Formats: sequence, C-alpha cells, structure tokens
Amino acid sequence: MAALDWEAVGNSLCERGHAVTPPILSPEECISLVAMYAEASRFRSQIVMERYRFGVGDYKYFGNPLPEIVSSLRTSAYPHLAKVANHWADLLGDERPRFPPEHEAFLRICHKAGQIKPTPLLLHYEAGGYNCLHQDIYGEIAFPLQMVFLLGQPGRVWEGGEFLLVEQQPRAQSRAEVVHADQGQAIIFTTRHRPVRGTRGYYRVNLKHGVSRVDRGTRYTLGIIFHDAK
Repeated sequence: MAALDWEAVGNSLCERGHAVTPPILSPEECISLVAMYAEASRFRSQIVMERYRFGVGDYKYFGNPLPEIVSSLRTSAYPHLAKVANHWADLLGDERPRFPPEHEAFLRICHKAGQIKPTPLLLHYEAGGYNCLHQDIYGEIAFPLQMVFLLGQPGRVWEGGEFLLVEQQPRAQSRAEVVHADQGQAIIFTTRHRPVRGTRGYYRVNLKHGVSRVDRGTRYTLGIIFHDAK
C-alpha cells in the first residue's frame, strides 16, 4: 500500500471521483478472502439484497476482530486518503474538524458518535445479480472515500457485473461511468460527494455507486469503508 503512487491516486480522485490501483492483493489472498464467506463466525450480519430492494445478491459485514488482512488494508490506506479528504474539505470551505491522520483516531470519533459496528464487508453475486445505485452512509460521521477490491478475474470468473458510478451535478443531467479493474486491484471512489470547480469556486457534486447485472459466473468483492456504523 505504501508503494502506491498516492499523488496520482489523489489527482484521479479530484478529476474523476475515482482511481484504480495496480494489483494490491495476490491471487492467493483473493482466494483466501472468498473462502472466508463460508465462515459464519467472522461476520456480524448478512444482508440479502432482495429483501430490501437493494438489488439481487447478498453481502456480509465482518465482525470484530477484523481479519488481519482486512484491518491492514483499512489502516494503511486511510492516512493517504485522509490527506485527500482534508484537501477536499478545504476546497469546499467545510468548517467541521479535519480528519485525523491515523485511522484509530478517526474510529474514536465514530465511536463517540455511537457508530461502533465495523463496516468492511464481502459482497457476493451470482448470475442475474446486481446492486442498485446507493451511498454507504451509516450515521452522522462519514469518511468521503472508500475502496472495493475485485477478488476474481472479470471475463473469466464472471461476465457483466461492472462497477458503476453516477455523478449528479446540480441542474444538469446525470453522468454514468463504468470503472474497470482486475483481480486484486482496488477501485477507490467517492462515498457521497466531491468538489468540482465552477465559475464561482468549488461546489459539491453527488455520486452514487452500484454494480450492473452479472451475466455469468460468481462475483466476489471486498469493500473497505473507513467509518463505522450505528
């Protein structure tokens, strides 16, 4: 994680609202994460999307203690992304306190606000599955960036199931983008909104994300959300 070109990541996030990293997880690490899905003791809850009209598929939130690899990804990426988050807050003139440089300190802020449940999750889709456009906001405290790791090879393990971002600019048509990545790569993207320069300075642009319909195979991904939930 430390070896990533974080300047390039930050530039892509500012320009497009997302960035795709080189492979971070090895194929073996991806396989081990997929295998965890069958281990019920690792998770605090399971959501079947159809029950809530979220889509078709299911996902499971890890419980504490998080698996070491998940915890490591979360804590090692956070300091780099906190710099981007604080830069965005400055551009938007946000008067709220800035995000602390270490993830442990940020989690203390979440816990003080009653958000104590861990949010990293594994997501699972079979053929026909999809995820409706949404935002992962679990309380008053929300970190403005998050990550998703592909745990298989698109085009080989599954077809379809593209990652989608939709940008909703004020008084304008929405703009959709398909973001491509491969096994072990992370897509870093905007949780809620990002700053965009206008004629009168910077303004907030709202983004939602989702997954298109899986045409064939089984799609697993790992989601890293930096704020905890109520």
